[in-house]
Amino acid sequence: MTTSPSFRLVPLGVGDAFSDRYYSSCLFLEYGGYGMLVDCPHPIRKIMKEASASSGLDIRVETVSTIVLTHLHADHSSGLEGIGFFAYYAAGCRIGLHAHETVMAHVWDQHLCGTMAPLCDPVERQRKFTDFFDLSTMTTGAPAELGPFEIRCRMTHHHVPTTALKIRAGNATLGYSADTSFDPSLIEWLSDADLIIHETNVATHTPYARLAALPAPLRKKMRLIHYPDDFDPASSCIECLEQGRPYVVTPSAAR
Repeated sequence: MTTSPSFRLVPLGVGDAFSDRYYSSCLFLEYGGYGMLVDCPHPIRKIMKEASASSGLDIRVETVSTIVLTHLHADHSSGLEGIGFFAYYAAGCRIGLHAHETVMAHVWDQHLCGTMAPLCDPVERQRKFTDFFDLSTMTTGAPAELGPFEIRCRMTHHHVPTTALKIRAGNATLGYSADTSFDPSLIEWLSDADLIIHETNVATHTPYARLAALPAPLRKKMRLIHYPDDFDPASSCIECLEQGRPYVVTPSAAR
């Protein structure tokens, strides 16, 4: 009898944009040898090296086939330049980069072009986005197939275009809110996932109190991320993800 591979998750970072305690929130997902990043903050190679050591998984640029980008705020995308340059010049490869069309629309011209396109040697042509990344856009209307992963996306309420994700591999589904204000309709959309990762923070993000008031069965399969440094995970009624710890996404018993 053949055993199905495990849908494995490592939170590479769990902090917010202002954290001096954690790395910025990002995830490594792996299924059947296919590695994927969800978001890519700086310093991504150091982040992956430390998570590889703590989790026991092989997390390197060379083992990442795809980056799924939720939005362009720096705490979620500032590592793209470094990983793109390393893949191109050191590893001799390109990495898949996938995002909703409204996110992808400006990732090169307003985010990366100024530092990645120019070259010191005037004889060589300027580099293009496709020299570094294998590009693909997602829409909210249909799932994207990335290796063994099926990904659906939904827009959230945030300062810039941002997508929540539902990622399925094998028989298990991971839901991720990405950055968002409290949105009951988004939580309903995520509720059929086997494991839900939801952000919590202050200001325009999702208050912890709103999540703590959710029904107990929903809170039981929810994990918190993007929490501020002064948030106490031990006092939370919802389990907080631990940076660098390996998890397995498994089908819920009710499914």
